[in-house]
Amino acid sequence: MAQAAVSARNVRKQYTGEGGVLALDDVSIDVAPGEFVSILGPSGCGKSTFLRCVAGLETASAGQLLVQGKPVQGPPDNIGMVFQRDALLEWRTVEKNVMLPIEFKKKKLADYRAKMAALLKLTGLSDFGRSYPAQLSGGMRQRAAICRALIDDPALLLMDEPFGALDALTRDQMNVELQRIWMEIGNTVLFVTHGIAEAVFLADRVVVFSPRPGRIAEVLEIDLPRPRKLSVRETPEFGQYCRRIRELFEEMGLIDEGGH
Repeated sequence: MAQAAVSARNVRKQYTGEGGVLALDDVSIDVAPGEFVSILGPSGCGKSTFLRCVAGLETASAGQLLVQGKPVQGPPDNIGMVFQRDALLEWRTVEKNVMLPIEFKKKKLADYRAKMAALLKLTGLSDFGRSYPAQLSGGMRQRAAICRALIDDPALLLMDEPFGALDALTRDQMNVELQRIWMEIGNTVLFVTHGIAEAVFLADRVVVFSPRPGRIAEVLEIDLPRPRKLSVRETPEFGQYCRRIRELFEEMGLIDEGGH
């Protein structure tokens, strides 16, 4: 059996200080290399906290958390991260934004120009490399942020609600785009969302978190062929996965069956 890309055992996160919040409790999961895992749950359930613990931006209070077999002690090597806001630097062109991680690591930019060109082509941004972020649409900005996260070939890509600020149509397009990029590159993805259809459409597995403190309520294996088109959302199989997740949320008291 291949070494897990991410391995969590009884991970707990307790914030200290006055009114300290227990954000995560007893979270255990293994993520296989090359797997796409969606983490789904209500706002404030600790799913982003878990992602930040994997990224080494937060420290777990208890339990064991490994990335590529090594304990997380600060940001691990060979990861990329995409946040809800693209965080592009407005005074830098798309190309210079994409190359920022290479500059930070003091690597030779010339060694990565071909990779940058390939990523821009892959994401449909070849004609916008010398444009500035203000000249791009929201979806184009997020594609540039994904290029930046992928420029140094991360084995693990962490995505924290990366399409949450986009309109519904652009979000759908970005779901298809992300699936295509992931299928071509083949890295491991942990994708945090609170959108049920988005989680099911993208993932090999959907990990459903309970309300805070975040615990894993259920893990669903998504057995739908790839590449997936948006029309898969109209199939009975897709609907069954979404219904099961809604049932879980109803059981948690998060959805009122008598409501909208």
